[in-house]
Amino acid sequence: MVELKTRASIDAMYEAGQVVARTLTAVREAAGVGVSLRELDEVARDVLREAGAGSPFLGYRPSFAPTPFPAVICASVNDAIVHGIPTGHRLRDGDLVSVDCGARLGGWVGDSAISFTVGRARPADLRLIETAERALAAGIAAAVPGNRIGDIAHAIGTVCRAGGYGIPDGFGGHGIGRHMHEDPGVPNEGRPGRGLRLRAGMAIAIEPMLIGSGRDDWHTAPDGWTLRTNDGSRAAHTEHTVAITEDGPRVLTERR
Repeated sequence: MVELKTRASIDAMYEAGQVVARTLTAVREAAGVGVSLRELDEVARDVLREAGAGSPFLGYRPSFAPTPFPAVICASVNDAIVHGIPTGHRLRDGDLVSVDCGARLGGWVGDSAISFTVGRARPADLRLIETAERALAAGIAAAVPGNRIGDIAHAIGTVCRAGGYGIPDGFGGHGIGRHMHEDPGVPNEGRPGRGLRLRAGMAIAIEPMLIGSGRDDWHTAPDGWTLRTNDGSRAAHTEHTVAITEDGPRVLTERR
C-alpha cells in the first residue's frame, strides 16, 4: 500500500533528509587515503547523534540477511555495489567509494547515497560516477504526477545503457516515509508508461546502481550483505529521497 504524504509530512521528511545530507557531506570530507571504513561510520554516528536522529540502517535485518546490519552507513569500495559493511579496511589511493546513509527524525526517514574517489582518480571511475549522477537526475526529472514508475525506470536505464554500463539485476529504489522501505518498488530499468501512476504526496528513494563493465550479474559476499560484481569491475551508487508534488519533484536529501 502506498501512503500519500501531506505537505507537513513532506516538510518533516525534508528535515530527516537534511540530516542525511549533512552526514554524507561529513563522511565524504573525512574520507581519504589511510582512513578506515569504520572511522567513516563513526563520523556518521556523530552527525546523527548531534541531530538527535536515529539510524534506520543499524540493526536492520531483511529476509535475505543472515545478521542485523551493524553500522549506520553502507560503505562499498571498488567492486562492491551496495550494502558494504564498514570494517577496519583502510582506503587506498584511487579507491572508488559508495556511501549509503539513512536518518530517522520525528518519525520520518530520509535515505541517500553518493559515490566518490579517494586520492588520484581513474578517468573511468569519474565517468562511471558522472553517469550515475546523470541517471539519478533523469529519474528525478521523471518523478512528476501523471507519469508512471516505468517512466522513472526508463529514464534511469536509458542513461546507464547509453554509457555502456550494467545495471544489477533485482535491485533498485523504493517508497519511503515512516519506514525506510515502503511501496512502491522503483526499478532502475523498465518500459515507459508502465507501472503505478505517480501521484502528488508519494515519496520515493531513487537509486541508480551502475556496473562499469556493462554486465548485470553480481554475487553476495561471505558477510551475507555486500553485493559484488561477478567480474571484479567497479560500481557506483547514487540516491536521493524525492517527494512527488504538484510543483514538481522535491529532493528531500539535497546536499548544500
